[in-house]
Amino acid sequence: MTKALLIGGGIGGLTTALALRRAGIEPVVFEAYSRPADYAGLFLNTASNGLGALRAIDIDLAHQADGVPIPRMIMWSGTGKRLGEVANGTAHPDGSVSVCVRRGEILKVLREEVRARGIAIEYGKRLDSYRTPPTGVAARFTDGTEVTGDLLIGADGIHSRTRRLLDPEASAPRFTGLLSVGGYSRGTGLAPTTGTQHLVFGKRAFFGYLIRESGETYWFANLHQPGEPSRQELSAATPDQWRRRLSDLFADDMPLIRRILDSSTGDVGVYPVHDIPTSPVWHRGPVALIGDAVHATSPSAGQGASMALEDAVVLAQCLRDAPDLTTAYTTYERLRRPRVEKVVAYSKSLSASKTAGPVARVFRDLMMPVALKLFANPKSHAWMYDHHIDWNRRVAA
Repeated sequence: MTKALLIGGGIGGLTTALALRRAGIEPVVFEAYSRPADYAGLFLNTASNGLGALRAIDIDLAHQADGVPIPRMIMWSGTGKRLGEVANGTAHPDGSVSVCVRRGEILKVLREEVRARGIAIEYGKRLDSYRTPPTGVAARFTDGTEVTGDLLIGADGIHSRTRRLLDPEASAPRFTGLLSVGGYSRGTGLAPTTGTQHLVFGKRAFFGYLIRESGETYWFANLHQPGEPSRQELSAATPDQWRRRLSDLFADDMPLIRRILDSSTGDVGVYPVHDIPTSPVWHRGPVALIGDAVHATSPSAGQGASMALEDAVVLAQCLRDAPDLTTAYTTYERLRRPRVEKVVAYSKSLSASKTAGPVARVFRDLMMPVALKLFANPKSHAWMYDHHIDWNRRVAA
């Protein structure tokens, strides 16, 4: 049986492992963390197309994870003017829709599926290098160990070590000029936002929130940052300091924002937002890249996880159906590159509207209701949300 070495045990890596096993390939997952990262990251939108990719390999995340259905998004100005509404994906035949899920919940579901299907995960394995002998590939890790396989797939995220080894000339991820800050609140006294996520274009920053039936609030903010900060700079501020900074930024906006921030408990997640508009090299020899390792997108379109999920299933289909590895990888790139680069560009355009200047802000708030009525309909986003993967359909090279 063909053996695949998977670098990275996140959403993309675990899904790839599951899809490969279904395709008759033996996967082994190598994760840099020393234990499962169930609490890494906050929450994310898993759009209907991403859920469909998982269903293609018999995983029903909408029902297996503790998620929040959010088929609609309502836009507001910072002054409280309702700007309009957009659909967040399309409903599946059984009525399930896009969901917001804690990252750790998704990883837990996928890891349980991996365990149930007898796939090995090795922790504390950070990739150092790889070599390509006459056949197959050998991966060496920073602990000094080495393993061999028939192919290697880099699913190790936006700062991928695999990508740097595969293409030393690859451009670094692009800083979008935004910081993303997020957390959870309780006891706000606000009503549940059933079936909706609310997005506020504030005077100085952008704010998003949803309130579960239990009263727990998921919130995030995007704020403009002129230069890319270091991890040390971001971690130097305490959660309380971040909450105070955000309260100041939203001082002139809808009061409920500060109410949510004042009720925030626990850690506050902070990270610079990057993307990768294009990568010249997706694969070489027995090595290929998926997900953020090759086409990271900003979170504005809510498609980062879904693009990785689609990659995983399509790559497994290509490896199943192609006559050889080279054909499989070239077919995978042909099928995926145009779509993911379109999503990255679209998400970048959405990010640009989040922190508009005074003049642009007035124009945006005047024009957005009109634009949403004209263009924000299911048909206008069908290219993104209605993408369907049929596992039983043979992929043509």
